[in-house]
Amino acid sequence: MSELGLCSRREADEWIENGWVRVDGKVVETLGTRVHPNAKITVEEAARQHQSETVTILLHKPVGYVSGQAEDGHEPAAVLIRPETRWDEDRLPLRFKRGHLRGLAPAGRLDIDSAGLLVFTQDGRIARRLVGEDSKVEKEYLVRVEGTLDERGLALLNHGLALDERKLKPAHVSWQNEHQLRFVLREGRKRQIRRMCELVGLTVTGLKRIRIGSVTLSKLPLGTWRYLRPDETF
Repeated sequence: MSELGLCSRREADEWIENGWVRVDGKVVETLGTRVHPNAKITVEEAARQHQSETVTILLHKPVGYVSGQAEDGHEPAAVLIRPETRWDEDRLPLRFKRGHLRGLAPAGRLDIDSAGLLVFTQDGRIARRLVGEDSKVEKEYLVRVEGTLDERGLALLNHGLALDERKLKPAHVSWQNEHQLRFVLREGRKRQIRRMCELVGLTVTGLKRIRIGSVTLSKLPLGTWRYLRPDETF
């Protein structure tokens, strides 16, 4: 079901447990049931309704918070998602409910010493689109650096570097100003930008993600969040 783009694996398990999934007209009751590639999979309207009620939240993560579970004494960024930290200019007519935190998970990561746009979602389709080796969604960053970068080094940042003995996908890297680079990536290896910069003799002194797909950080203040609008897609 997740391979067909119907939902995430977690959602598929929940739908099956609720009796909302049919294969060739018969209700599936066992998790992990294998079916023929040509089998017809259908879901009840209740599953669609459940999926339509899920929320996606955009957070402007500050430095010092981890993206996922708490670690090494550092709090997870999710603790910032509270009624009082919702952006005052969020015009979506949706009232915050505690249920919006249930099953809410980060779709991707942002290092503890990085700031910027971090997506949390209950929607497995969005998580699948943003996370994983096959994701083609662009992520854009502004990166303050120290050091000297010549034309060859800039060319290597765009294409030609490898991390952990694996070649990186082509990127788009350019100067934003004399102290800041603009990175546009289609992958997200662990601490990728910092490690790329180290390979060409640069030290990163600040990193901020400003865009994921067509969704931008824009004017969202540091430490606040808002709901993804219906007209926005990644």
